[in-house]
Amino acid sequence: MEFLLSANDWLVENFGELGPLYAVGVLGILLIALTLPVVMKRRADPLDKLKKQSSASTRKGKTEKAALRYDSGRADKLNKFANFLEPQDEEEMSSARLKMLQAGYRSKSAVRTYHFAQFALGIGFLIIGILYAIVTSATGEVTTQALILSIIIPGAVGYYIPKYWVNRRLQKRQEDITNGFPDSLDMMLVCVEAGQSLEQSIVRVSKELRAGFPALADEFEIVAHEMKAGKEKIQVLKDMAERAGVPDVASFVTVLIQSASFGTSIAEALRVYASEMRDKRVMRAEEKANVLPTKLTLGTMMFTVPPLLIILIGPSIYNIYTTLSSSNF
Repeated sequence: MEFLLSANDWLVENFGELGPLYAVGVLGILLIALTLPVVMKRRADPLDKLKKQSSASTRKGKTEKAALRYDSGRADKLNKFANFLEPQDEEEMSSARLKMLQAGYRSKSAVRTYHFAQFALGIGFLIIGILYAIVTSATGEVTTQALILSIIIPGAVGYYIPKYWVNRRLQKRQEDITNGFPDSLDMMLVCVEAGQSLEQSIVRVSKELRAGFPALADEFEIVAHEMKAGKEKIQVLKDMAERAGVPDVASFVTVLIQSASFGTSIAEALRVYASEMRDKRVMRAEEKANVLPTKLTLGTMMFTVPPLLIILIGPSIYNIYTTLSSSNF
């Protein structure tokens, strides 16, 4: 205890009142520098040798298609930090990957890129906060609490910016899918009644929706490619519902699965469900229209009532003030 007190006195004597805070910051940076190599250390993957052999063989004379299959030519720079940037628990990893898929990020390295962005922005904003604390402490007297908050708050903001961005993108994407889904069902119903199969109608709908609803068009295109690849139709539809994360799409998948299981007409099921989706869209529009007057009430009270009161009561208050002022004199 005496050693700590003497060290504290030495730091205050040589570096001022903020000497202990500087020492804690330097110690934290040293600990991070010492811990990162251990955490980021990654065992050699046996598949790396196979990738190197395949890349060497492609250079010797394999076709371009084989080269694209075995070696994409883009080395993932974050691959060696996968143990540090990706959750090690299988459930957490699957949940994070599903969230990135629902937000529209389908690349293999989406999860590690997301965590790298959190780590990099958190450290970067933390350094900015430290520099700001040093500048403010040098220019004037600042309390220790204010200094700590000026360091911690930027770091927390930088850490949560990627999370906010992904959540916002996820909500926007689900909203686009919900808005375009009734139109896609109507188009699919027309294609099915014209004699096309469900796979052909999905391909046609994905092409037609590309301009207005690209998120929904991407989902239908993935379904079409998976069906062409030979994947089971029921599993493909379930995967689509899971990727979209929209209740309407999940209900649509359930209707198609039940129609295929019981052998009923897909066109009839699409007709009934498309009608329900149109009615549901109208109900959502009516709900927004009914909520609008309530939202406008606060704006009306803030920007209309005060000017009106000033116009009506202002002259009377001015007359009363002038009368009282003249009577006092």
